[in-house]
Amino acid sequence: MSTVYFDLSISLDGYIAGPNVTLSNPLGDDGERLHDWMFVGRSAEQARTFEEDVFAPCGAMLMGRTMLDVGIEPWGEEPTFHMPVFILTHRPHEPVVKLGGTTYYFVTTGLADALEQARAAAGDKDIVIAGGANLVRQCLAAGMVEEFRLHLVPVVLGGGVRLFDGVAPFTAEPAASCVLDSHGVTHLHYRMRDRARPA
Repeated sequence: MSTVYFDLSISLDGYIAGPNVTLSNPLGDDGERLHDWMFVGRSAEQARTFEEDVFAPCGAMLMGRTMLDVGIEPWGEEPTFHMPVFILTHRPHEPVVKLGGTTYYFVTTGLADALEQARAAAGDKDIVIAGGANLVRQCLAAGMVEEFRLHLVPVVLGGGVRLFDGVAPFTAEPAASCVLDSHGVTHLHYRMRDRARPA
């Protein structure tokens, strides 16, 4: 059965990007340190395979427009997603088709409709909320998130984009044991117990 979840790297002080996020600085100042664990010790081909394996259980993705704007160029002509990606936005745009099965669809009719389209596309496969933080917060507030995975990176950024700012209280329970990898990153997997209440 399909599960809706988000999967993000996060600093010890709760940031998923550093300060000063721009098109030329997509993870903000020092924000790339949050993702180093995925690439250190891997060739470019191995890193790509790792990303593709992460996305393999998913049949659709939800993404915010800002994340697409900062990511579409670095992700290239054949992103590792290999699935339809539904972009929540106020700015209409024709679908953008990439190689390997990734198509970006721009949804201007709201979050509920974006999720409905993602469910139809995903079938029995999972739906991953890629981010950014604003979209994750909206999904939490709407009670759409069923699980989440956090990769706790042993760095303190001291500022930037904090994931849970403004989120209504909720309770989660471990869905699997914590795993500490060779880079010192702790991989956490939670299942929602009490959904976030709308503000």
